[in-house]
Amino acid sequence: MGRLVTKTSAFERQTLLDGVLRDLESVVVAFSGGVDSAYLAVRAHQVLGVRALAVTADSPSLAEIQRSLALDLARRFGFAHRVVTTSEIDDPAYARNDGDRCYYCKTELFRRLLPLAAAEGFRHVAYGLIADDLGDIRPGHKAAVEAGVRCPLAEAGLTKGDIRELSRELGLPTWDLPASPCLASRVAYGTPVTVEVLRRVERAEAGVRRLGFREFRVRHLNGTARVEIAPEEMDRLSVAETRRAIEEAVGAAGYRQVVIDPQGYRRGRLNEGASVRSRT
Repeated sequence: MGRLVTKTSAFERQTLLDGVLRDLESVVVAFSGGVDSAYLAVRAHQVLGVRALAVTADSPSLAEIQRSLALDLARRFGFAHRVVTTSEIDDPAYARNDGDRCYYCKTELFRRLLPLAAAEGFRHVAYGLIADDLGDIRPGHKAAVEAGVRCPLAEAGLTKGDIRELSRELGLPTWDLPASPCLASRVAYGTPVTVEVLRRVERAEAGVRRLGFREFRVRHLNGTARVEIAPEEMDRLSVAETRRAIEEAVGAAGYRQVVIDPQGYRRGRLNEGASVRSRT
């Protein structure tokens, strides 16, 4: 049985986080609008005030729904926010989509954020890695280590359960959102990442979302789309009309074949069996 995360322990770790943030003195937070980075951006603002700046990287791999959420959160919670353009897709090493694609993505992100922080007097750059992530395949974390970028949430030992609980206490609407990695994470390793592929994935997922599903992935396998629905929503697939609606919505995005995975969605599916070049 896993360790239960209690409200008290979450708040104890939040206290540790506050200490990490105060020690940083000033920080630029990489802010995608997802659960973890949203909490980090808000907490950094609460602890450091104007000495914290949240920055969203706008690129073809960022879905419009995610971009809009980031902008809305900054307005609602009043923290300093900026959008910068990143060009990871122009890097052949990123676009060829080996198992270390995230390394090149984060390298490009930090290449943009570090000079911005230095130019505007912020001492550090941080991103939303959490303690849970340390046991997964994370080439992007290697890029962060190389760049000297901090991960305050992981440093404080905060887990996903902690962050959801604390986000709820703070009134963050992201507290119960599904995980929201970039669109490129849907593309099978070895299949080149292009703008057209990313837009096709985004259209397909928008179609599934309009059907009322909350947590799912549309995996891009060249001309085939594999739709993975979260286990708690799988019972809806017993209705033939619902399955047909999914197939039609995803097919309309440009896929010749649509397969609904009977195993459903689970995190890190594309990492299973992947040959990832080690950078650790």
